[in-house]
Amino acid sequence: MNKKLLASIIIVILLTLLAINDVIGNWSDIDGGFENLYIFFTEDLFPPDWSILEAEPNLECSSDIGFFCSQAWKGISETIQMAFISTVIGFIIALPIASLAANNLYPLPVAMVARVILAGLRSLPSIIWALIFTIAIGFGPLSGVLAMTLYTIGYLGKLQYEGIEGIANEPLEASMAMGLTRSERFVFVVIPESSNNLISQLLFMFEYNVRHGTVLGLVGAGGIGKYIDTNLKFFIYDKAMAFLIVIFVVVVIIDILSMIIRSYVTDESDFKRPKWWTVLLPSDAAMKLHQRNGHQD
Repeated sequence: MNKKLLASIIIVILLTLLAINDVIGNWSDIDGGFENLYIFFTEDLFPPDWSILEAEPNLECSSDIGFFCSQAWKGISETIQMAFISTVIGFIIALPIASLAANNLYPLPVAMVARVILAGLRSLPSIIWALIFTIAIGFGPLSGVLAMTLYTIGYLGKLQYEGIEGIANEPLEASMAMGLTRSERFVFVVIPESSNNLISQLLFMFEYNVRHGTVLGLVGAGGIGKYIDTNLKFFIYDKAMAFLIVIFVVVVIIDILSMIIRSYVTDESDFKRPKWWTVLLPSDAAMKLHQRNGHQD
């Protein structure tokens, strides 16, 4: 290993240990912590209260299926809709700003102004934006949508301009030689060249907004978070745990769907993946088996 790299690793580890000691301060606070956590999990959180999946009499609902009249469905469906709206609108607004922030498309002064705007939007977490909007326009999903949209523009815009700057120079130089304007280069060269990354970023942001949208309910911005907040305030931890499990299941499903969608828009489908059981074989044997299967196909 390179000596400079090894020295850098050692310095980082030492700084981390010093920071931990400085932040924690009194290590005696940890005593009994794991025991308290075990009691909390076994007595308060489990078993979850699955009544949240049953029809709620107080909810306005016309469906004959009880689940679609439940708190769980009402909360998670509202959260997904909020995340979807925020992600789509944020993506559409972020893309042109990201093109201005890319220094291979625009001069550095223009790029820096656009980057400052994106940095300002993402410098405040979406929960702070949600708090601001609940003060301005009141509680409800609209505050959550506006909060997630602004944060999406800032966060997604950074990913987009970094992806744009990472594309090959040859297509851009060829388009400049053809006399294309910056907007034409962006539409006909940049977007096709970075489309796979843009789609991956869009799907990632949607998943992120679904997860973070659950937190916005804690400040009155709608979604499933408002049910979690209500149960936590009244110390009904088993119901809160059931809502958290629902969120986990939905995030896993979204991740699987994202993987399937990406497989249609990338070259991943052309790649012959090794079988799961090859992890039990030695690396050389697994590689030979994979190569032989690839030749047979």
